[in-house]
Amino acid sequence: MASCMLSAAQSFTLIRGDVTPKKIGFSGSHFHGEQFPNVGLTMSRPGTTVTPRFSLSASRPASQPRFIQHKKEAFWFYRFLSVAYDQILNLGFWTEDMRDDALEPADLNNRDMVVVDVGGGTGFTTLGIVKHVDAKNVTILDQSPHQLAKAKRKEPLKECKIIEGDAEDLPFPTDYADRYVSAGSIEYWPEPQRGIKEAYRVLKQGGKACLIGPVYPTFWLSRFFADVWMLFPKEEEYIEWFEKAGFKDVQLKRVGPKWYRGVRRYGLIIGCSVTGVKPVSGDSPLQLGPKAEDVSEPVNPIVFLFRFMLGTMASTYYMLLPIYMWLKDQIVAKGQAI
Repeated sequence: MASCMLSAAQSFTLIRGDVTPKKIGFSGSHFHGEQFPNVGLTMSRPGTTVTPRFSLSASRPASQPRFIQHKKEAFWFYRFLSVAYDQILNLGFWTEDMRDDALEPADLNNRDMVVVDVGGGTGFTTLGIVKHVDAKNVTILDQSPHQLAKAKRKEPLKECKIIEGDAEDLPFPTDYADRYVSAGSIEYWPEPQRGIKEAYRVLKQGGKACLIGPVYPTFWLSRFFADVWMLFPKEEEYIEWFEKAGFKDVQLKRVGPKWYRGVRRYGLIIGCSVTGVKPVSGDSPLQLGPKAEDVSEPVNPIVFLFRFMLGTMASTYYMLLPIYMWLKDQIVAKGQAI
């Protein structure tokens, strides 16, 4: 990915069949999706220009959750993953330079800003936020007490408010925050549209949401494991969810490790940073019915275990993928897509 990313922000027109770049150094891409004529697509990280090829089949509908795209499965998934989350998972999927690159569009330009970090987990992303905003003005929210216990032990986050909560039903008043940040959380939301609607509600007028997450891969085997494991939205789906919630000036920036080449082919976990501005105060104009998933309802333990085990096994593919891509980067000549 890095080899075909450009540092300056560029404007794209996303249309069915092709990506039409304006003043950008590659061509011949194919990107299937609905038209979003007023969306900016920012490419980051300078490098050798290549010709990326998009060939996206339709992603599995968000209304059909994957095996770990449930709150209860995600709770237990992170119960075990939290043990080595910062030491192992972040090395391949969510590095410090990727974090800082993804947070740049959030415009964290005032230390007095009120910021909510939704799905903040161990506080890895929050460490990037408090570089620019006083920790006392930042709230970390996550449904996993095991992840939050890690955040509480980090010295730079001692003054942050740390609370358990649901990304689809935030415990903040309307028009509360200057910035909403969520990194690596949307993958587990049963209803991503509801979570983004909540992001709109809690922001003040003129506030900005920054949502960072994975992107649906183009390689068939990666698509298979993505659909088994958790939600990998397509880029145009992120944009559609933001616009339906009421956000304006929606922008999408691709994010990847420095050593990753070959746009979207394999689909690393963190793939893009999407931002939008709340134009008016109040709740989102989008109306939704009751939540699809009620965590208080009992579940069949056999069905739960089956789903959890299948989803966890599928995740192993993506645990090994960064190692494979790093090795290819060492072997394949620079300038060639991998």
